[in-house]
Amino acid sequence: MNPSIVKPAPVRTSVYALVGNPNCGKSTLFNALTGLKQKVGNYPGVTVERKVGTAYTQHGHPLTLIDLPGTYSLAARSPDEAVTRDVLLGRRVDTAMPDRIVCVVDATNLERNLYLVHQILDLGRPVILVLNMMDVAEQAGLTIRTARLEHELGIPVIACAASSGRGLIDLKLALSRNDLPLPRHAWDIPVAIAPAVSELQASLQDNDKKPPLIARAEALLLLTDQDSVRVAGSTPLSDRTREILVSWEKRWAADGTDWAAALVNARYDSIGRLTADIVSTASTAPVGPSRSDRIDAWVTHPVWGWCIFGVLMAVMFLSIFTLAGIPMGWIESLVAVASEWVSGLIPPGDLHDLIIDGAIAGVEGVIIFLPQILILFLFIGLLESTGYMARAAFIMDRLMSKVGLNGRSFIPLLGSYACAIPGIMAARTIEQPKDRLVTILVAPFMSCSARLPVYLLLIAALVPDEQVPVGLKIGIMLLMYALGTFGAFGFAWLFKKTLLRGAPPLMIMELPPYRLPRMRDVLQQMTERAGLFVKRAGTIILGLSIVLWFLANYPKVPENQPDTDPLAYSMAGRAGHALEPVIAPLGFDWRIGIGLIQSFAAREVFNSSMGVIFAVEETDDEEETRGHLRDALRAAERPDGTKLFTPLICLNLMVFYVFAMQCISTIAVVKRETNSWRWPLFQLGYMTGFAWFICLVIYQVGRALGY
Repeated sequence: MNPSIVKPAPVRTSVYALVGNPNCGKSTLFNALTGLKQKVGNYPGVTVERKVGTAYTQHGHPLTLIDLPGTYSLAARSPDEAVTRDVLLGRRVDTAMPDRIVCVVDATNLERNLYLVHQILDLGRPVILVLNMMDVAEQAGLTIRTARLEHELGIPVIACAASSGRGLIDLKLALSRNDLPLPRHAWDIPVAIAPAVSELQASLQDNDKKPPLIARAEALLLLTDQDSVRVAGSTPLSDRTREILVSWEKRWAADGTDWAAALVNARYDSIGRLTADIVSTASTAPVGPSRSDRIDAWVTHPVWGWCIFGVLMAVMFLSIFTLAGIPMGWIESLVAVASEWVSGLIPPGDLHDLIIDGAIAGVEGVIIFLPQILILFLFIGLLESTGYMARAAFIMDRLMSKVGLNGRSFIPLLGSYACAIPGIMAARTIEQPKDRLVTILVAPFMSCSARLPVYLLLIAALVPDEQVPVGLKIGIMLLMYALGTFGAFGFAWLFKKTLLRGAPPLMIMELPPYRLPRMRDVLQQMTERAGLFVKRAGTIILGLSIVLWFLANYPKVPENQPDTDPLAYSMAGRAGHALEPVIAPLGFDWRIGIGLIQSFAAREVFNSSMGVIFAVEETDDEEETRGHLRDALRAAERPDGTKLFTPLICLNLMVFYVFAMQCISTIAVVKRETNSWRWPLFQLGYMTGFAWFICLVIYQVGRALGY
């Protein structure tokens, strides 16, 4: 190699942070700039979503764009807001401090949105201000003097309508600039507070090793929020800085000075003077209630609001159950074809069974949920993008508050009727960590579609007389769903009163204006969620499915014991026998125990386990096979000749499946969502323990009454 040839050092890609209030159109702008060149994951240590994408300037140069969670202020009060604050202040070691910041604001509500911008300008870094939803502002008769705003703040201001692409070229040109000016930002800190800001800033520089502008911004945040521990986050203050803060707080308390209110009011006074100068309303602006207000008169009405809500939830609920059935059937067919193809390549034997019954069956256990997840997040995306989701949470808030939750918990619980996995994933929309955790802990109580085959089989065995009215069978089914719902609400109330005690949740949220959904963003979000599910849960589920296959097939029966049942001889069979003393008080024997163990992979596996145990012959007609299995359960006997599946046992088994945590997939997702094994193991313990206790009471009381 010629030593005179020196390769140029790689040019570092600029990092831009995209920040803004919730419902300002920030995510729409992020998707418009990055397209499919984005990665989604979680910030290490928290369940807050992390979105990073590659955007290109108007000149074709790449840059990294971080979509930070929406926040109203840097005085963070939720995990999402804390992540935004910590990234902007350079506190997160896993995320580089952004070189530049793009602030997105709702042009129709400029004064409220500029509060966050005001705080970000204190950081002293290059900022681009994007006035989004300018089309909506113009329809409302608002005129914003962008040139005047640029002059006052000293930063580029771009008028934009991200949903239609208006202003994107101007924004890309601004992103291309290497000479972005530093903000010309000055506001009057109250005289009584200014000395404290200076003293805290000096201490943060000297004792906490903060850069000057970051130190000033953190000093202002410490004085804006009276909870200094929350503001400091994971970077506790030095002893000297804390002494200074406590000293000033004591002095102001003695003087009766509300320092936090003084700072907030001073910011809003500065913003008010600015907006009064740059925003004007046309004399021809619409008079009277807006379109959103007129719609809300029906949507949030005490009576009609519930009717509209019920219709929308019923459509979503039925779609998850019915529309998902078609693609789920396709998936099952594709898996069957794959199994046949692999079966033709690999001769019969352990490797053949491992791949088909372990690996392929494990993959099917993951992807079979995809249609339900896609449909659920399609509906959630549509409801969010139109603005209705906030109204749904508002309507449900009064009911959910009775059990210690707020309206945001309802959608995840509703989705859990189809499958707890997407329901738990949907709990990310809940702001308060304790409310989010309680929702995750109780979501599996909602009777998911995987329980349906078990219910149908046991109801068929429970009601032997074919002339019994269909209404009785439907009533039993509804009873199971009601038990799960009451269980979820009951434990939510219990957890909020004990383990996760907290003040009654107040739901303060903005009702955004109604708008037509941008289908590209909705579909992109839907596919992102599906991909995350497969990536996160798939590996765990696949591995555990293979382990369960191994337990059900080893050790092999010795050749000198040809009459021995292979399943009973296997580790799973032995586990069933070992489990029998625990489940015998519930009326279950070792054969039911094997079904309980194997259905831990997926509840519907109980049916196939019973088919293997009772040697039910499979036919091409699924209904005929189910009939054979029903008859086998009715004929099953204990060693003493008494019936095994009596009506009491069938009812008890259904109740067990209502309350017990019998789903590896859910455990895997809870682990991922909580970033810990503590909560999924607790969930497994308390749900299964409660199921055992309830079934013990039902069986023992039933026997005492002669059933």
